[in-house]
Amino acid sequence: MQLRGCGTALVTPFRQDGSIDEPALRNLVAWQVESGIDFLVPCGTTGETPTLSHDEWLKVIDITVEVVAGRVPIVAGATSNSTQDAVGKAKEVAARPGVNFILTASPYYNKPTQEGQYRHFHAIADVVDKPIILYNVPGRTGANIEPATLVRLAEVPNILGVKEASGNISQIAEVCSSVPERFLVFSGDDAITLAVIALGGVGIISVASNEIPREMAELTRAALNNDWVTARGIHRKYMTLMQTNFIESSPLPVKAVLAMMGKIEEVYRLPLLPMRRDTRSKLQKVAAEAGLISKPAAAQPEAASFFIYENWLAGPHKIVLHRSTCGQCNHGKGRPAGHDANHSRWHGPYASLSEARNTSHSMANVLIRSECKCV
Repeated sequence: MQLRGCGTALVTPFRQDGSIDEPALRNLVAWQVESGIDFLVPCGTTGETPTLSHDEWLKVIDITVEVVAGRVPIVAGATSNSTQDAVGKAKEVAARPGVNFILTASPYYNKPTQEGQYRHFHAIADVVDKPIILYNVPGRTGANIEPATLVRLAEVPNILGVKEASGNISQIAEVCSSVPERFLVFSGDDAITLAVIALGGVGIISVASNEIPREMAELTRAALNNDWVTARGIHRKYMTLMQTNFIESSPLPVKAVLAMMGKIEEVYRLPLLPMRRDTRSKLQKVAAEAGLISKPAAAQPEAASFFIYENWLAGPHKIVLHRSTCGQCNHGKGRPAGHDANHSRWHGPYASLSEARNTSHSMANVLIRSECKCV
């Protein structure tokens, strides 16, 4: 089974009580497939997998397999910082019917040497017969898989490729030019997908495709088909969305947008917390501009009313007409205020300027009448 194009690193929907929201997960997977995504990746970093129990990890994978029903390949995540545990997880998930590939990241926290990483991945490959995609994300694991190490790992028959999320274009260029042609390089960062494909990559394992599966799949296919005009057009339209998916730790932004879209509830497991108010506001604006949610309705201007201000200090019963929104005398709070009640009087409000004018004309004690610039 060929692995190429755009794959979604699926979020794991949770309910308010913290349990897995199975109906939301099923709907999300079905929507992804119907939108034309090329493959799916359950239980990666975006799926908050470190917070899942062993049974929950398998449940998410099984639900994905069931809903997909063979329509697209499934790359199941199986990672641990213990080589023995990683080997056991890889064997268990490889035995799952419907799982086509295994994604496994560098051992986190331990900060192994290049030789340590080589032996770790080789130990996993030795016990499974399904193809393995390595995951290089040093920003999370603390360990970078260097190009020379990937070249060595590419010699292992069932190590098929790498998801490169180092963010280092120079390193990715070196990887693409050094590994054999059969070794697949996927971008691990939506914003540099086109650059990675131009260097020889075969696609993207995407976060943004949780929100825009059709668009990310079309972008990737266009680039792989050398239709750079189309690919760049889609990239430019959604570039800000791709970038804002990382304004806070992933998957916070993408789950927030999916909740705004009505796809899931916005629930995370500790140690992740909801987004800050300022970044959420920015994200909502970006999502609206991308057409994913409706733009907030513009605030309707307050209907103006009118007042008559009768002032005894300014002359013999001088009155002035004011609009309720006059900034000179009312500070935008409806009825004008701030004058000495012993030397002035307000009349109104009046629904229209003509009503206020007629009233001012009918006031028997008026000797001087004027109107503020606000009317």
